[in-house]
Amino acid sequence: MTGADPQGLTPGLIRNDELAWVDTFAADLHRTAKELVVKGEAARVSDEALAQILTAAVRLYYAKAEGEGRSPPAIVHEGPGETLTPTEMLTAVSELLRAVHLGPMELGLWFRRRPGD
Repeated sequence: MTGADPQGLTPGLIRNDELAWVDTFAADLHRTAKELVVKGEAARVSDEALAQILTAAVRLYYAKAEGEGRSPPAIVHEGPGETLTPTEMLTAVSELLRAVHLGPMELGLWFRRRPGD
């Protein structure tokens, strides 16, 4: 790990928490993924590793949203031209739905507005 937060400035990051490494790992993974895409080297990440990352992220997102009764941010908003494109998002969402044998109709039935909207 490169230690994305060497000075301990990330809000909510508790240095004596045994899972504090997750915050650093997430920042490192985010940065590295962007670099791999820019360099055209996304294929260096195995299919299995990508599936593990996506599965873990979806599972954690669901548990956090349900447990806290809110919708945490789903993506990093980095600024114009830097955030995920609609094509990137819909490609991933389509494959996530397909992986659990769901389609647009089921998504429409389950779709819910965020708390507070």
